[in-house]
Amino acid sequence: MNPISHVAIEAPAREKPRRQWLVYVVLGMVFGIVLVKSEVLSWFRIQEMFRFHAFHMYGIIGSALAVAAGSLAMLEHYRITALDGEPIGLPAKEMGRGYRYWIGGTIFGLGWALTGACPGPLFALIGSGVTVMSLAVVGAIAGTWLYGYLRPMLPH
Repeated sequence: MNPISHVAIEAPAREKPRRQWLVYVVLGMVFGIVLVKSEVLSWFRIQEMFRFHAFHMYGIIGSALAVAAGSLAMLEHYRITALDGEPIGLPAKEMGRGYRYWIGGTIFGLGWALTGACPGPLFALIGSGVTVMSLAVVGAIAGTWLYGYLRPMLPH
């Protein structure tokens, strides 16, 4: 096989994932800016929410749920696919026993309350200068690793 024709065939295949990653990086940056500007990252706003002193966070969470539900319905209705051609949608999920959701939700909520930050925007917090959240990222990674290690022993 001619090496030049081989390169011509391989090059576009290698370029495509780079473009896909660029789209994800740009969308992540835009999402981070939205989080910062909407004050969702503010420990004060999170504290207000947990103390039921303000509607700000509840309004944002409710708006996010409405947008997500509408977007998901639209994605499924029009059968829109991801960049790699995979269909976008939620697979059916069997709920199982309820106590594990209470335990997981309690652990999640405690972590959120203790750090003053939801795990989702931790990187946006670090990017906005709150470098102490690096400890929360390390904790989240350690917790994920611990779950992966203990998962075979847990009741599922």
